[in-house]
Amino acid sequence: MAATGYTTLSMLRNALRSFFPLRLTHINNSIMCCKTLRSFPPSTHLNSSGMCHLAQAIKGDADPLLKGMADRSTIEAVKHILEMAKRASKRREVLHTDFHTPPVLKESMLALEKLADIKAVAQGGYPQAERCRLSVGHSEVLTTDPDIVAALRITGNFGFQPCSHGDFLGAILGTGIAREKLGDIILQGEKGAQVLIVPELVDFLVSSLEKVGNVSVSCTKMPLLALEYEEPRTTSFKTVEQSLRVDALASAGFKLSRSKLVDLIRNDDVRVNWTTVTKNGTTLKTGDVVSVSGKGRLKIGEITMTRKGKYAVELIRYL
Repeated sequence: MAATGYTTLSMLRNALRSFFPLRLTHINNSIMCCKTLRSFPPSTHLNSSGMCHLAQAIKGDADPLLKGMADRSTIEAVKHILEMAKRASKRREVLHTDFHTPPVLKESMLALEKLADIKAVAQGGYPQAERCRLSVGHSEVLTTDPDIVAALRITGNFGFQPCSHGDFLGAILGTGIAREKLGDIILQGEKGAQVLIVPELVDFLVSSLEKVGNVSVSCTKMPLLALEYEEPRTTSFKTVEQSLRVDALASAGFKLSRSKLVDLIRNDDVRVNWTTVTKNGTTLKTGDVVSVSGKGRLKIGEITMTRKGKYAVELIRYL
């Protein structure tokens, strides 16, 4: 009986070692969810297999850290970033992502906070940047902000033919540059625009970009500290609706008919939190950002109920 007990204990010890190899301990001195290694974060729990969610994510299964995310593209992006962070920490190096949208950045930072000894830094080139790159690595290695964002100034005779954000974006993508290699595009009216981009594509864009719309342009590199930007201008108003559906609130916010808004959704021209909407019945909440191609963006503000059971919604329109 004693021999059987000893054998069982030995098998359990070996099983634990196979689950938590010693090579992972550089990520956290207390990586194992067992008595011999302590100080695991209080929020960490054991799953049905007896394995810590954190350890499981570090071993390659990031699913426990992705709970609550509904959008498939966001899930895939965050999963890729978590895998990158795992590699960076294991090799004690710093790796960098492409530019990501605010939802991906937010969810990634929340998930990365749950991984011990991993540091993440988001940079978009200026304080109000929406699209940012993430640098991930071991906290002992990532000690400074890496130089991973460059800025370009696009100038031309835009006084007679103003160009929109879409015009600049389309012209840049037309050179063959992928969207994820571009950060924000800061419009400057008659002066043109400023573009944030990955440093390795600066020379290519300078030599390749010749026109934006019908305007001949020149493209030059500029220091990040020379960027000109300001807080976005907005106007807010309230609308009272029967529901919080995107077709109801967006049609009110952009002064469009409900049928026109439905057509825009059908044509993939409507996005909520930077993700294309496919259903006009999608429900919105405070903080959601709705963008419509060619119309701009609006943010959902405070939502209250009226005495008649309708929704009084504050809409914040970006000018």
